[in-house]
Amino acid sequence: MKQECQIVWFKKDLRINDHRPLLEASKTNIPTIPVYFFETDYWKQPFASKRHWYFIHDSLMDLKKEIKSIKSELLLLNSDVINFLELIKHKFELISIYSHEETSNHWTYKRDINVTNWCTKNNVNFLQFPTNGIIRKLNGRNEWSRLRNERMSKNIFQTPKILKKLNHDIKSDILTKENSLFSKDDNFIFQKGGRKEGLILLDKFLNDKLDNYLQNISGPNNSDKYCSRLSPHLTYGTLSVKEIYKKLKDFKYKCEKQGLKYNKRGLSAFSSRLSWRCHFIQKLEDQPSIENKCMHSSYEGMREKKSNTDTLKAWETGFTGFPFVDACMRSLTYNGWITFRMRAMLTSFASYDLWIDWRESGYVLARLFTDYEPGIHYSQLQMQSGVTGINTLRIYNPIKQSIEHDKEGEFIKKWVPELKNVPSMFIHEPWKMNLEEQTKYSCILGKHYPLPIVDHKEAVRMARDKISKVRKDDNYKSKSKNVYNKHGSRKKVKTVRPVRTKKTTDQLVLI
Repeated sequence: MKQECQIVWFKKDLRINDHRPLLEASKTNIPTIPVYFFETDYWKQPFASKRHWYFIHDSLMDLKKEIKSIKSELLLLNSDVINFLELIKHKFELISIYSHEETSNHWTYKRDINVTNWCTKNNVNFLQFPTNGIIRKLNGRNEWSRLRNERMSKNIFQTPKILKKLNHDIKSDILTKENSLFSKDDNFIFQKGGRKEGLILLDKFLNDKLDNYLQNISGPNNSDKYCSRLSPHLTYGTLSVKEIYKKLKDFKYKCEKQGLKYNKRGLSAFSSRLSWRCHFIQKLEDQPSIENKCMHSSYEGMREKKSNTDTLKAWETGFTGFPFVDACMRSLTYNGWITFRMRAMLTSFASYDLWIDWRESGYVLARLFTDYEPGIHYSQLQMQSGVTGINTLRIYNPIKQSIEHDKEGEFIKKWVPELKNVPSMFIHEPWKMNLEEQTKYSCILGKHYPLPIVDHKEAVRMARDKISKVRKDDNYKSKSKNVYNKHGSRKKVKTVRPVRTKKTTDQLVLI
């Protein structure tokens, strides 16, 4: 007779605190295998990158130690999930699989359906539990806010003291960062992952950064210093949203009880971003197709799905001839992070100035963002590209953004050294220099630095004309109403300046 066993399957929930699947599995007293899969086919997808894997790997090393603290051992496998389940079924009597519900790429959506079908066929319980503020099988968007808030108000799930270990002879086989799938010559840095690092960042934010949070959140110069940088920890689940809410609440209570001053507006703004974060991921949960299809179907085909290769490459590598755009893209490429407004500007420039389809630009950005979160990513791309049918059209002027957020050109000169000698009067629009001035400042346009890839005003005029034509479609308004009924916000989240209200909800999710 085979020995009974069960599995706790870790996905984007790399922690043991506030982890209901792990807690529920521990209550059964059935020998358990905690497991994480490095699924090779997933990492071959156009949205996946080495940058993500480095952060996950750090987090897995932390998780491995945490699992050991409850008398068990984390199994790390380079394996397809179904193949592993077949192996376990052959060796043991598999009773149940415990996991969190996952709202992610369509690839994982199909994978989970396959696992569900396998479990049904093999009489195995597949127990999936809600995570963060995402409501599966939501009947209507009107109820989402109330249900989410109810969930956030509940207690943190306790960490089990022990998880009964299953003795087996299966060995971990994905313990290196330098997997052969990834290139070895990338010139960028990696944000450190792991729960310990996430907790350190949260404490630093509340105690050292909160006072300067709001005034530095928009521009690229200081935002990396004063934003929390917790977004990848939420993406990969080293911390849960509920945990952070509780931490904010405890921090506020402690300050008020002890008569300590704290930045109430900053704390409120930060808290609102947690709400918006769940709001946008819920869109993908309700409609998985938004990864690949426009929310408003009238916009399908408006842009070519395959852009001019040279144009896409110029944007991707930071050689468009627009200094601030190029500086932001190069900074993002190196750091794996840039503030929300600059993300919006980069997408806007790709979508309207260069007329690149959001799916193409989206995969480029997905690979660059350490905190790539599909639910937020594709919703934001569609909003910034003007294809939702329910959001205000926002077209960023890259020169205006440059002057507002980098007046003296310090950020530009750091990331676009070709312009290091150009004075501030020309740094935002170097094409205004005559040849004598270009020679004087060692920046010959077309040689040392490219001329603008497009005329911004003309490109935007053409973009507006094309969008206007789509909006004249007979069924446009009825389709927009359907999109709103499915995805529109029902409740205003209190926001704090400089974050504006309805027009800029696209900017509220990066914390």
